Amino acid sequence: MSAVLMASITELCASDHKNDPEAIARWTANKSPDGVLAMLDDAELTMLVAERDGAVVAVGAVRGAEVALNYVAPQARRSGVSKALLGAMEAHMRAQGVTQAHLTSTYTAADFYRAMGWTADAAPVACMGGTGLAMHKPL
Repeated sequence: MSAVLMASITELCASDHKNDPEAIARWTANKSPDGVLAMLDDAELTMLVAERDGAVVAVGAVRGAEVALNYVAPQARRSGVSKALLGAMEAHMRAQGVTQAHLTSTYTAADFYRAMGWTADAAPVACMGGTGLAMHKPL
């Protein structure tokens, strides 16, 4: 899971972190194996993974009505894995009674979320040491 998170951030989010080593370090600080173990121990966080041929290719997490993580391995990008994982997270939230979901998107992922029915709020918000978009979706 950690390897997917790190690769997704470093390889796919360059337009957000601008390949700045300090920005990447801040963003990935809690994505280490120990950081992932801490996430798995967080009773308020529901972690999901997508696997292909026995390998983790996407990692997601939900906290209440929020999509807290949604990362795909670079080699699995545009293969439908992210759509399936987001769909599973939305289904999980619906099953918990959530009617309005929210997330903070990087600019890299914003078009993906829009295509999946999410709407961006007007003003940019803080996101991983830079700026991103607050988004919401009725479930």
